Amino acid sequence: MKRGFASDNNSGIHPEILRAIDSANEGHAVGYGGDPVTEMAVQRFKQEFGEDIEVFFVFNGTGANVLGLSTLTHSFNSVICADTAHIQTDECGAPEKFTGCKLLPVETIKGKISPVGIRRYLHGFDFEHHSQPKIISISQVTELGTLYTVEEIRAITDLAHEYGLYVHMDGARLANAAVALDLPFRAFTVDAGVDVLSFGGTKNGMMMGEAVVFFNPELTKNTKYIRKQSMQLYSKMRFVSCQFLAYFNDELWKKNATHSNKMARLLEQEVKKIPTIQITQEVKANGVFAIVPSKIIPQLQEKYFFYVWDEQRSEVRWMTSFDTEEEDIINFAALIKSLV
Repeated sequence: MKRGFASDNNSGIHPEILRAIDSANEGHAVGYGGDPVTEMAVQRFKQEFGEDIEVFFVFNGTGANVLGLSTLTHSFNSVICADTAHIQTDECGAPEKFTGCKLLPVETIKGKISPVGIRRYLHGFDFEHHSQPKIISISQVTELGTLYTVEEIRAITDLAHEYGLYVHMDGARLANAAVALDLPFRAFTVDAGVDVLSFGGTKNGMMMGEAVVFFNPELTKNTKYIRKQSMQLYSKMRFVSCQFLAYFNDELWKKNATHSNKMARLLEQEVKKIPTIQITQEVKANGVFAIVPSKIIPQLQEKYFFYVWDEQRSEVRWMTSFDTEEEDIINFAALIKSLV
């Protein structure tokens, strides 16, 4: 398949990640995370986020979100999130099924929620007829390609902790956020008051596997059981953890995310030259949202596959990846121009 702009999930695996998997394939190792490679990966996470954390490796992003939410809730709780949140729109009801919790969607401003929108759900505490709010979940990068500032995250975590709630961050594109903000991971996660993080790598050059990072080990007494019961405990764990070692080594994560973000800005720059194309969101990371004449969308998709975000508005989403090339963008923009 030609490199398109549908999703950074469609990209390949970075060669360094493949080499790490091949290296981990030598000999035998204790399963289920009892191997030295997994221990080294955990220690590497501690270098990034601090010693007082617990890390659990899982298969995928949905599994990471479900494990993080399940650890901190009971079925009578509720989770406050953006109406565009991945857990709300794109995980086939998995968070509700496995946690038993209600999801309470907040209308977003450019993909972000704020304390004003959250407060409408902060009621009914200690009232048995009302689901009990327990977690506020935010995405960084958001589903609209926008970013929370550290100050915006801190405002949400302060409000959450005032009411005894936790804050979960869906960090499927956390590397892209770190590059765009020009900040270390911990500056806008643990240091900003986040309680649990879904740390993604698959969208940025890894083959598979995500990590759930808890910033208070006291919260994780039952997490290992929940991970097993929710079918997210990988027997040959070293093949996930070795990828994270390569991912952190020489800041591969940063190189990949820097490139994909740069390609998104180039794509924005090129399509802005076409009068009939309207960019709808500020391009902060590796996503470009645009309104395109509906009649040309099928023709574009035949050559460079991508998804329609909002059919009524004829709004599309174009995602760039660590392996997107400038030539892809120049040719794509030229095709759009020729069709309009």
